[in-house]
Amino acid sequence: MMSLMVVAVFLTFQSPWATAFKPLYSEGSLTHRQITEMAILRKTAEVCRDVAIAEGQDLKLTDFYSHSNWVELDERVPFSKLINRDAIIDNIAGINTKTCRNCDGDKCNDNILPELKEKNLLTSGYFGVFFSSKPEGKCSHGGKSDATSFKEPTGGINKDEITSSHGIYHQRAADLAISATMELLEDIRLAKGNQAFLQLVGMNKTSVLAFVIDTTGSMSDDIEEAKRVSFNIIDSRIASAEKPSEYILVPFNDPDFGPLIRTRNAENFKEAISLLTADGGGDEPEMCLSGLQLALGGAPPSSDIYVFTDAGAKDFELESTIRAMIENTKSRVNFMLTKPFLSRKKRDSQSQRSLTRISQPEIQLYRDLADVSGGQAIEVTKGTLSQATAVITDSSASALVTVLQVVRNPAKAENFSFVLDSSLSNVTMYITGVSPVFTLYNPTGVSQSESVTDGPLGSIQTVGNLWRIKLNSENQTGVWSISINSASSYTIKIIGQSSFDFLFNFVGSEGLQGDFVPKDNRPISGGNGTLFLSVTGGELITVTDVFLVEASGSNTVNGTIESLGGSDYLIHLQRIPEWPFVVQLKGLLNGLTRSSPGQFQRQSPTQQRASSIKITAESQSTLQAGIPLNVTFTLASNGSAGIYTIRARNDRGFNVIVPSSLSVEEGGSTQGTATLTPPINTVSGTDVTLIIEAEAPGSSDLNYVTLRLTVMDEITDVSKPVCERVRIKADCPVVCSNASWELSANLTDGNGTGIAKVFINIGNGSLSTSQLMSENGTNVTIAFYNASCCSQEVQIVTVDGVGNVGTCFTSIKKISVNPTTAIPTTNTTLMPATNTTVKPSVAAMSSGGFVSFSKYFLLFILVVFFIW
Repeated sequence: MMSLMVVAVFLTFQSPWATAFKPLYSEGSLTHRQITEMAILRKTAEVCRDVAIAEGQDLKLTDFYSHSNWVELDERVPFSKLINRDAIIDNIAGINTKTCRNCDGDKCNDNILPELKEKNLLTSGYFGVFFSSKPEGKCSHGGKSDATSFKEPTGGINKDEITSSHGIYHQRAADLAISATMELLEDIRLAKGNQAFLQLVGMNKTSVLAFVIDTTGSMSDDIEEAKRVSFNIIDSRIASAEKPSEYILVPFNDPDFGPLIRTRNAENFKEAISLLTADGGGDEPEMCLSGLQLALGGAPPSSDIYVFTDAGAKDFELESTIRAMIENTKSRVNFMLTKPFLSRKKRDSQSQRSLTRISQPEIQLYRDLADVSGGQAIEVTKGTLSQATAVITDSSASALVTVLQVVRNPAKAENFSFVLDSSLSNVTMYITGVSPVFTLYNPTGVSQSESVTDGPLGSIQTVGNLWRIKLNSENQTGVWSISINSASSYTIKIIGQSSFDFLFNFVGSEGLQGDFVPKDNRPISGGNGTLFLSVTGGELITVTDVFLVEASGSNTVNGTIESLGGSDYLIHLQRIPEWPFVVQLKGLLNGLTRSSPGQFQRQSPTQQRASSIKITAESQSTLQAGIPLNVTFTLASNGSAGIYTIRARNDRGFNVIVPSSLSVEEGGSTQGTATLTPPINTVSGTDVTLIIEAEAPGSSDLNYVTLRLTVMDEITDVSKPVCERVRIKADCPVVCSNASWELSANLTDGNGTGIAKVFINIGNGSLSTSQLMSENGTNVTIAFYNASCCSQEVQIVTVDGVGNVGTCFTSIKKISVNPTTAIPTTNTTLMPATNTTVKPSVAAMSSGGFVSFSKYFLLFILVVFFIW
């Protein structure tokens, strides 16, 4: 079998579940992670260039990628047949064809038999950790962990690092891998467009504006305020760099919640909010957590979500699931709680409503969820809600970072210090609590107390339980401090805008190469652990310290820092604490001294926690509407034996069946099965998040495993659209601006899903299309292109109903013509269409057509692993 390396896996930037890798390679080698990063960055740069050009700006960039005996065949371009289902690969060395000879000691550069190059035959190397058997005369992968490499023919042909058997080809292989990855990314980009592609690689321009709104009868004032603040944000930023990249709305009532409305169109979002009406309710709390669950599942990771309500949560049993989703997505949830909190009960036969305040435990539930997420629970009256919504305006700005966030419950007098670096702007501090007493100090010792609303350090606005301190822009850099005391629990949150931040994930080792992959559950408490940490915004930061800081206390666990090069680090922790924690990073801005102005500090707003329970699950990533999907999970415990409570929930309300409990012996493990069934009418492309929870006896501990699945129709259309040029007419004199040329082409999709869109990717001319039916009954799209003779190339892109992409490239640069000459179709360059479909074995792994944007992400993952 042929096995050519494209890349190891896809790294989605700024995603909390993005895959991380441990580079077990020698210095100077390009790791799989670096190859993929470079390809995505390069393709992203190309998209940014095109966007910039469209906006009348300029952006310059460079290019690069691959791996196998493709390099030894002196090939200089990627092997594009690997991502073309229709291509026939007929130059593979047969099972009886000898491919290698023994290496000369450690010298393996020429161990591939010359006959392979003479006949242009492809091969790969056998690999075995425990078994050394391989067919006679076949190549091995090579390396100390490959048992087959010690059997004749000895040695190997891999180029994983510069010290590998064929390490001299490492750079060329990496360059080809990068280029091949870019080819696939280009198809995704053409199918979904520039902005959707930027969303795929986590480069949205700004944050998401997400509202979860109670629509019961008492909420009319709150809904009007949600309309006002959202409209203000939209109108003020509609043409600015701080325009939200996406808008999400989830209404909830009782017993209903949803649907989730998602749009990138500001006017559509305005209309959706305008259509909300306050009605119904009247019987106790509402379905608040169900609405929030829907928003957490539908919003991008690291979103800010705002919940408007004046009632408690009827569905409080979802608390553990909401916590799991918050931890996993690292999204922040802010509750805008308006008084009076009403329990709408019928007091007598005339249905009079009592005005009983919501219970303290119900209020505390919202506070706890806000604290876990790094958000805030803001308690105000309906008349003062408009003053509190300035928080939404603050946090909908772009490039927001958290400098410090602390929770003290119960409250105690304490002093906190924090560092403001020179990259920060628009620094804002929020304090929630009942009548807190505090004094803020800047690096030079100047102070301001809570009683001074407009002082030397900033302006203070108070509403309800919220104190908002907007720091002055002058002399911010250095070490600040705040002393605070409060009669009740309080929180402090300090944010600002900066290009420098960090991403992190707990990771575990996996695979033969020791690559690290992100954990989709809580880490195991008491033992050691590893964080993959990446500093965003460039390599100007030197990381000096990484801590796990107790979320509601002062305990810390220090990590040992291992640099992976560039802005990536592995953080080794000797012990994962039992208490909830946040991740805090400290460092230096490169080029500055260790004095205060050079210091740097960031913190993860979302709390994390560990568990003594280990739960893992295996499942395919797709499922079909109406067909049950069985997910096998394994439960193990480092704690005591007993009966563990099992729950399974999903954010789409799909039917899910799971055993209510499982028995686990001390130090043992057991397996269970969760069965998820999407309704038969589920739209292909629907994403669903399935969370399986295991709770220890006595509710003393809990862990979960999160699976993200996509409902996909069965693949029926894997054919690319076809472009057939009909006529080119050129009339191009020396002065190109005085004339134009024309192209007409027939675009067809055979028996596929039909052509969905046609557009120009290269070229500055105009394109029009029309439809006709051919004699054999095939639908034909006629494309007509007209351009100035100064624009001599065109690439027309055709996308069918399930996302297969075809491209036609035509150039008149090398055609010598006389005025008004019609050029025969054989005289021009016409490149065959390419598509995003893959080889049959890959298509079989996914059970649906590529309809939605998530399909392209899944397709990319499948292709990468198949080729690797």
